[in-house]
This record gives sequence, C-alpha cells and structure tokens, in this order.
Amino acid sequence: MLPKSESDMQDVMRSGANKVALRILPLLCLGYVIAYLDRINVSFAALQLNEDLNLSPAAYGLGAGLFFAGYVVFEVPSNLILRRVGARLWISRIMISWGLISVLMAFVHSEATFYLCRFLLGVAEAGFLPGVILYVNQWLPPQDRARALSVLAASTAVAGLVGSPLSMSLLGLDSTWGLRGWQWLFVLEGIPAVVLGVVVLFMLPNTPMEVNWLTQREKSALQSALGRETGHLERHQFHLMGRSLFGKVGLLGIVYFCMVLGMYGVALWMPQILRKTLDGTNLSLLGWFNAIPFLAAIVGMLAFGWSSDRFGERKLHVVGALILASAGCVLAGKATGLVECLVALSLALIGLWSVIVPFWAFTTRVWAAWPPPSAWR
Repeated sequence: MLPKSESDMQDVMRSGANKVALRILPLLCLGYVIAYLDRINVSFAALQLNEDLNLSPAAYGLGAGLFFAGYVVFEVPSNLILRRVGARLWISRIMISWGLISVLMAFVHSEATFYLCRFLLGVAEAGFLPGVILYVNQWLPPQDRARALSVLAASTAVAGLVGSPLSMSLLGLDSTWGLRGWQWLFVLEGIPAVVLGVVVLFMLPNTPMEVNWLTQREKSALQSALGRETGHLERHQFHLMGRSLFGKVGLLGIVYFCMVLGMYGVALWMPQILRKTLDGTNLSLLGWFNAIPFLAAIVGMLAFGWSSDRFGERKLHVVGALILASAGCVLAGKATGLVECLVALSLALIGLWSVIVPFWAFTTRVWAAWPPPSAWR
C-alpha cells in the first residue's frame, strides 16, 4: 500500500491527467479526423477523377501512394521543428498548409499535377501524428498515454464512418457552378483543416505550466512524473542504443508497416471495390455501404481494447488482429456479392483498426519500462 503522501500525489496526478484528457484530446481528435479524411477522400474522388483525368488503376495507386512518400521524407524534420518552435504554432501550420493543398487538389488537370499535389499534401501533413504523439508525451505520464493514443486511433475509424456518406453526397454536387463533384469534395473537405488550424493557433497550449485549468499541485505532480521519465531515459541511454533494442524497434517497424499498408490499401480502394459489386446500381448508397466496415472497426476496437486491458495481454491481441485482417483481405479478394464483400471488408477493418490499441499499448510499455525483457507479454 502506498504511503499517504505518495497516495495523495498519485490522486493529484490522476486528477491532472483526467483534466488534460478532457481539455486537450477532443481538439487533437478532431484534427486527426479531418487529417484522415483528407488523406482518403481521394478514394471517393477517384470515382469521377479517374475518368476525367484518364487515370489508369496503376496511375491512381501511384498518386494515392505518393502522399506517403512526402510524409515519410519530411516527418522527422517536422518533429524537430516542432520541438524548437512549440506545438501550437507548428501543428497550426501543418493543418493550415495541408488544408490549402487539399483545396488545390480540386484543380489538378493531368496525371502529373495529380502526382504533384498528392506528394505536396504528404509534405504539408508530415509530422502531424508524430507531433501529436510527442505533444501528448509532454502532458501525460506513461501510464495514461496508451489510452490517449487509442482514442486518437479511433478517430480514423470515425472519419471513415462519417466521411464515407459525406464524400459520396459531395460528389452529388456535380456541375454546380461549373465544378465537378470531385472538385467540390476536395474544396469542402479541405476548408475545415484551415479553420481548425486557426483555432489551434489560439487555443492549444504549449505546456501544462501555461494553463489556468490545472491547479499548481496538479502541474507539479505531472511535471514530477514527466521529469522522472526523462531521468530514466537519460540513465539508460547506453542501453537504448543497444543492438537488442534496435532489433525490437526493427521488428515493431515491420509490424507497423504491415498495419499501415493494410489500412490504407483497403481504405483507398474500398469505394471502387464496392462499386463493382453494385454493378452500376444504387450508387447513391455507396457512401453508406462504405461506412459499414468502419462501424464494424469501431466496435472491434472497443472489444479488442477491453479484452487486452482486461487480461493484461498485448502480443496475442496484436497477432490475432493481424490474422483477422489478413483473412478479411483474402476473402474480400474472392467476394462477388455485396453482402459477402461487406462481411469480408468488415473483418479486414476490424483487424486492421483493432491492432492499433494493443500495439501502441505494448510499445508505450516497452519504452516506459525498458530494459526488462518481461515487458513483451
């Protein structure tokens, strides 16, 4: 049992962490919903865009994937700048610039301009999620981060659930004021990022010491917990650079690559897959059909997250979710009817989204408790 003074400090820290979650996370989650929507709205735009620009499936796939090339190249520099100038200014810059480039996507007129704008969109958004994770690490102690990251992860499924019928309805604005539906889609889904970027500039605090909704004791408790973690990492710097950790990081990197490859591979092609099963009929319902697998993903995330926390187990949950995702993708490739296709895609998305929660819970625990090998369980 904790001594009374230590127990009181834990209670104060818990109170502060709860306030941070309620005050900070909603704004960050809204930003991530918009970010994910602007990443994958090209999947709905492609229903008209590919024909207008005469894009082959290979050309569309290359253009959609070029987003990640720009993102990867500028991700680390973006985070380094964030540490120097502060989260509020840099996250605001990221959101405003990616929103503007998303709007400019409405004016692509060739294969080359499509490639260029997708690459620039990745450059503009580079560092957003890593920056948000870094920002969360500066506010919450290790034991609260997995929960916060799982909420952020759920935001992407919410974006797919809400964005699917929204994107399909925007395609219905075709020929309004002389613009095609896919042009309206990019404009109207890009503007919210610009607006929210301005809101972030005025509302997102850089550090806990800047806010007046935390008591002085809560600030001190959070700063003390974060300070202990920093000291721990500095003391084990030699171990953190060891070959065994790099082996773990490499393995986790491969797992994460497979997760992301599956997530975006399915999301960027799902509307076109479903359109083929509809065989040209009931296309007005395509957005709602596309939302069904995302709804299943949200339910699956909650179930996997509850189970992983309930049994205190991470590794088997990660493996199980990836197996489920693989099975769903294989079945989707063989599906012919609408119901069969929706079931397969739902299984794929349940696995691909549910793996996020135990994966990040595990990685957070490894870094917080390194170097004991017992962390992998």
